[in-house]
Amino acid sequence: MTEEQVTKLSKGPAVGVRHLQVLMLFLAMVIVFTMRVNMSMAIVAMTDKDSEGAFDWSMQTQSVILSSFFWGYVVLQIPSGEIAARFGGMILITICIAVNSAVSLLIPLAAYYGGWQAICACRVLQGLSQGCVYPTMHNLIGKWVPLEEKSRLGTLIYGGAMMGTALQLMISGFIADSWGWPAIFYVDGSIGAIWVVFYVFLGADSPQRSKMIGKVEKLYIQTSLGQIGEQKRLQTPWKKIATNLSFISLIVAHCGHNWGYWTLMTEMPSYMKQVLGVDIKANGLMSALPYLAMYLLSFPFGFISDYILKNNWLSISTCRKLSNSIGEYGPALALIGLSYVPAGNVTMAVALLTLVVGLNAGHMTGYLLVHIDMAPNFAGTMMGITNFFANIVSIIAPLVAGLILQDETDPEQWRQVFYVASAIYVASNTFFVIFGTSERQTWNEPDPKEITSESEKKAEKVV
Repeated sequence: MTEEQVTKLSKGPAVGVRHLQVLMLFLAMVIVFTMRVNMSMAIVAMTDKDSEGAFDWSMQTQSVILSSFFWGYVVLQIPSGEIAARFGGMILITICIAVNSAVSLLIPLAAYYGGWQAICACRVLQGLSQGCVYPTMHNLIGKWVPLEEKSRLGTLIYGGAMMGTALQLMISGFIADSWGWPAIFYVDGSIGAIWVVFYVFLGADSPQRSKMIGKVEKLYIQTSLGQIGEQKRLQTPWKKIATNLSFISLIVAHCGHNWGYWTLMTEMPSYMKQVLGVDIKANGLMSALPYLAMYLLSFPFGFISDYILKNNWLSISTCRKLSNSIGEYGPALALIGLSYVPAGNVTMAVALLTLVVGLNAGHMTGYLLVHIDMAPNFAGTMMGITNFFANIVSIIAPLVAGLILQDETDPEQWRQVFYVASAIYVASNTFFVIFGTSERQTWNEPDPKEITSESEKKAEKVV
C-alpha cells in the first residue's frame, strides 16, 4: 500500500498527539500573555495609596515600568526564528516559559528590595525571553499541523493570547483583593512552572522526534506537509526572503495591524475616561470583553476558513486575504464610528470597542498564517522578521497618539487618532491584498547542494 493510499484511508485518530501538542501550545500562549499583561493590573494595587506599604511611584515611573517589557521583546525576534529552525522549537518555548515563571516569582522580592529599577530589569528579562514566542510557535505549527487543519488549529493556538489577556484582566483584581498584589505574580509563576514540567515530558519539536505518536498519524502529518523522510537542515535564503514582494506585504500587513491594535490597547482607557466619563480599568470584565470577543470570534474564522478550503470554494491566497480584510477593514470602519459616540453613551462605546477588537480575529486566519503557507521551512524566521518591525511600530503608535492628543478631553483630537489608525488599517491591508500570496515559494526548497542532513552533520563531526 502506498503512502497516498494510507493517507486516504485514514487521517489518524480523531484526537491524536498533534492535538495534544496544540493544547500545550495554546496553554503556553495563555501563560505568556498572562505574564505579559499582569504588571498593568498589579501596578494599580502596588501604587494604591490606601493600601499599607504602597509604592510612591509617579506616573512617569509607572510608564517606564510598563514599557520596559518591550525593551527586551524586540531583541530576539529575528535570531529566535533561526535558533528554532536549527535546534527545534520545543527547547526555545520551554526556556521562555521557565524564565518568565522564575522571574515572575521573584518580582515581589525585587520590588521590595530593589525598587522600580529592579522591576524594570525583571520585565526586560521577561520581554527578552518572550521575543521567541511567535517565531517558535510558527516553527512548531509548521511541523505539527496538517494543511487541512491549519486554520482552525493555528487559530486555536494563537487564540491563547486573547484568552490569557482576558483572564488576567478579569482575575487580577480578585487575587489582589484576596491575597495581595504579590499573589498575582506567584500564581502566574507557579502555573508556568507546572506547564514546563508537563511539556518536558509531552512536547516534541516535530512528529519525527515524538516518542508518543503513532505511525499512521505521523504519516498523515508528514504527507500533508511534504516532510516525508529525513529532516534536513536548510540554509536560510536571506536575500530571496528580503527581496520577495509578497513577504514585504506581510511586513506591511503585520505593522498595520499592530498600529491599530496597540493604539487601542494603550489609549482606549484614557479615551473612555476623559471623553466618555467611565474608567474602563476599574471594571475588569469591561476591560476583558473585547479580548473575549476576539477569542470567541477566532473559532468561526478558523472553521469557516478550513471549510472553504476543504470544498475548494476559494484559493488559499483568496481565503487568507478575505479573512484579513474582515479583520482590518471592519475595525477601521468601527473605529471611525467609535469616534462619534456621544459622551455618556457607554453601552454604544463598549459595543463598538468590542466589535473593533473582536473583528481583529480575522488576522489569525489572515496574514498570520501566510508565513507558513509561503515557506513552512522558514516560517519561524519570517515571523521573527515581521514581528520585529511590527513591534517597533507598537512602540511608535502610542507616541504618535500622544503628539496628537494635546488635550485628552477634546473629542476632535481623538477623532484624528482614530482616523490615522483607520487609514493605516486600510492602507496596509490593501497593500497585502494586492501583493500578498499564499503560494508555496520556490526558495522554500533550496538547491539540494545547499542542504545538509543531520546524518551528514554527524559524519562530518566524526571525520
